[in-house]
Amino acid sequence: MLTLTKRILIGRPIATSESEHQRLPKSIALPTFSSDAISSTAYATEEILFVTAIGASSLALGLSRLVPIAIVVAVLLAIVSISYRQTIFAYPSGGGSYIVSRENLGEGPSLVAGASLLVDYILTVAVSVSSGVAAILSIPTFRDLEPHRVVLCVALVGLVTLANLRGIKESGRAFAVPTYIYIVAITAMVGIGLWRVLLGNVDPVPFDPERAHGVVEAGGSLSLFLLLRGFSSGAVALTGVEAISNGVPAFRRPESRNAATTLASMAAILGTLFLGLSILASHLHPFPTHEETVNSQMARALFGESAFYWVIQLSTCAILILAANTAFADFPRLSSIIGEDGYLPRQFANRGDRLVFSNGIVFLAAAASLLIIVFGGIVTALIPLYAIGVFTSFTLSQSGMVRHHLRLREPGWRRGVAINGTGAVATLIVTLIVAITKFTKGAWVPIVVVPLVILLFKAIHRHYRSVADAIRIEPDELPPPPAHHTFVVLVGRVHRGVAEALQLARSLRPTHIVALHIADETVDHAEVERDWARFGFDVPLDIVDSPYRELTAPVQRYLDRLEARWSTDRLTIVIPELVVGVTSVANVLHGQNGLALKLSLLGRPNTAVLSVPFRVGAPVPAPNRERSPQRSSKRLPLAAPSHELDQERRVHRVSSFAPEDLRIDVLPSRQPITVIGEITQTHVVPRASGNWLEVTIDDGSGSVVAMYTGRRSITGIEPGRVVRFDGVLRDERGRRVMMNPRYTLLQPEAS
Repeated sequence: MLTLTKRILIGRPIATSESEHQRLPKSIALPTFSSDAISSTAYATEEILFVTAIGASSLALGLSRLVPIAIVVAVLLAIVSISYRQTIFAYPSGGGSYIVSRENLGEGPSLVAGASLLVDYILTVAVSVSSGVAAILSIPTFRDLEPHRVVLCVALVGLVTLANLRGIKESGRAFAVPTYIYIVAITAMVGIGLWRVLLGNVDPVPFDPERAHGVVEAGGSLSLFLLLRGFSSGAVALTGVEAISNGVPAFRRPESRNAATTLASMAAILGTLFLGLSILASHLHPFPTHEETVNSQMARALFGESAFYWVIQLSTCAILILAANTAFADFPRLSSIIGEDGYLPRQFANRGDRLVFSNGIVFLAAAASLLIIVFGGIVTALIPLYAIGVFTSFTLSQSGMVRHHLRLREPGWRRGVAINGTGAVATLIVTLIVAITKFTKGAWVPIVVVPLVILLFKAIHRHYRSVADAIRIEPDELPPPPAHHTFVVLVGRVHRGVAEALQLARSLRPTHIVALHIADETVDHAEVERDWARFGFDVPLDIVDSPYRELTAPVQRYLDRLEARWSTDRLTIVIPELVVGVTSVANVLHGQNGLALKLSLLGRPNTAVLSVPFRVGAPVPAPNRERSPQRSSKRLPLAAPSHELDQERRVHRVSSFAPEDLRIDVLPSRQPITVIGEITQTHVVPRASGNWLEVTIDDGSGSVVAMYTGRRSITGIEPGRVVRFDGVLRDERGRRVMMNPRYTLLQPEAS
């Protein structure tokens, strides 16, 4: 049932060999990696007005400064985009600011960049989804949903999470259409709006003092400090620019060129829309309010509540929610790189069924949901937390690229230094502006959180390093095998599980073997001994009383006595365990004493624990007859085991190269034949005459092992590739083998 539910929600597992087909074309990569940056056009203009048009200032004064601020932000966007283009070609393996800082600036700056980016991605999800819900609540029809703002936000985070767990390509396809609709709709609104302003046939947004809390229409004053703070709020338009440089490996080949083209397209779209909306706002005079977004006010002024207004609002809602998809594409990838370096749990580097880093996706969703709940899903409350981490990573990335150019001095390095140096200085200035002007408004949170994350990184790294040092061994440090073994079989009443455990222990021929029964005051020793004698076991039975009804403590004390008696022996504790089904709810009806005992013995030196399961109700094993699937178009059930799905995939893949009469299971032995299959395993087997390379191929109906004498490896012979062997097939100890066959690679390895 769990497997079926997982397959329905997430889909069938994807084999590692199919990863090449999960790479993104530019048309899908643009909405996948640029939705965050492009979506900022939905709220960046509004965030500037929330600073420059309230308090001691006025709407008229704030609008008069809007376009100059937007121009400065657009120039900064151009500088950062050109700088990141350099990064894409210099570091095509992805990782962005973290990798650039690690390779050029050292551990400390790389951890700052990594922590800043991870915090930024969490904030990206929270801000994007909160903005999307704000766009929904701006529609008059849906304003009654305001009390449910947080619930809507968390539900949408769950929806985006589920889509990303299905795979980056599938989520990119699902989210591409709304992104392109938004781009077209906002472009049309800006174009039509500016044309109507030019013709003079559009009225400004009427000022509503009741809705514009804390805003006056005219007069007031605007200090330099507020101007800088307004600029720092508008600079959120640059968030997400680095995403493409982080995800270069997700692009189709040639990765760097396709990523650079996508980055240029994203920068052009973002700059045009942001500047166009700011110019339009300066003419239509929308006012900042939490009840309706600035873009919604302008759309209603231009189109009323027509169908096109609904297209703009719904596409805005969609792009804002889907902006979180950029973070879901990059956070798991970056956390996997940091995990591989040993600064995050290594589980972050594990790929799930759909070739995505599932642990990173789930963690991101949980952290963003918590942030939304804490801040009530209010965008303005989250924005001050947002920009400082982004620009910190920008600064470190560009500084690292300057160091990269100076270190390698490749052709054109002076131009690279100029580009990245300009980017480093510009983003450093913005970082300082954001930190100073918004410190009391919430910017202090990432300033405190990022160092704490770095401390966590270092603690995790110290742990992994200490473990690596503890388990490291050299050939001359191999421990001698234990001279003697003592086996202790734990028994309760005699049953089939106990009998199997005893038989297994005896078959391993230990030096000493003893059965141990832990008895409380209700147990009759004589009855236990009679039961033991009735079966005629030749293993001595020790009965230890436990007056306080404990299990682990008496066992530990008993083992202490054995060690004192046989100090040179290696102890092995054999625990018979009843198994009624791994996922069966009937397990709650049985005590978990065996699990508790195993956990208590893990820290005991010179002691091994052997669990012997007895499966209640298990059928008698049938003769091992492998199925030979027919090559048909009929798909396996959705909940089919993964090995059957892999078999089906392999049949489909190999069938394009091999006709039906070349199926491995029907090929004759002891004559020259051709075999075609997918390489599933290669390993070197030491023989007296030298090393032999064994290559196993499988076509879904059976397998063949090709043996190459005197070889350790063969160029191109790697798991995942389809190969043809020509030689003589023979049977050897249950395997079908070929000695030194000729080989032909039929399909490149999917990377």
